[in-house]
Amino acid sequence: MEVRRLARAEAEAAFDDLARLRITVFRDFPYLYEGDLDYERRYLATYMESPGAVVIGAFDENRLVGAATASPLNDHFEAFAEPFAKRGLDPADFFYFGESVLEKRYRGQGVGVRFFEEREKAAAEAGFGACVFSAVIRPADHPLRPAGYRPLDDFWRHRGYARIEGLTTGFFWRDVGQAQETVKTMEYWTRRIDRAG
Repeated sequence: MEVRRLARAEAEAAFDDLARLRITVFRDFPYLYEGDLDYERRYLATYMESPGAVVIGAFDENRLVGAATASPLNDHFEAFAEPFAKRGLDPADFFYFGESVLEKRYRGQGVGVRFFEEREKAAAEAGFGACVFSAVIRPADHPLRPAGYRPLDDFWRHRGYARIEGLTTGFFWRDVGQAQETVKTMEYWTRRIDRAG
């Protein structure tokens, strides 16, 4: 299993593979994302257009089985940066982690930790002092919540991240089985990092 940062040309070549991974992984709870390639191409284009973006790939031999993305928060969708400005926080201070997606059979082998390490390293190299990501909020009694479901909160806390209390945003996508996009509430988690010197 190889986990590494992709060069820009590699990331562009893997665009459709990354889109398919997102559609597959995010279909599960809690995202319940009814994805399609057209939506994915529009969404992922933000990373291809950002000079500060990074894409981390996980490979089983030559096959992409997982990926993680990140970019300066100001280069991501406005819906994610706007709540920071309203709170009096400068979005330019934050490096935003997008998705972290991995095929089920490869989970529990440390790849998720590597995804965080590689993105934190990229943030430090780019001079950022803080990393941030968002996560969807679903009610505890959601009808599609699987029995025994455990959120990733403990994993994130172990990595040094903390929820930013009271800071949320809304983002639209189609839930599984739904015809229309609806707004989902997303919360933020952050941690300070040491800038590369």
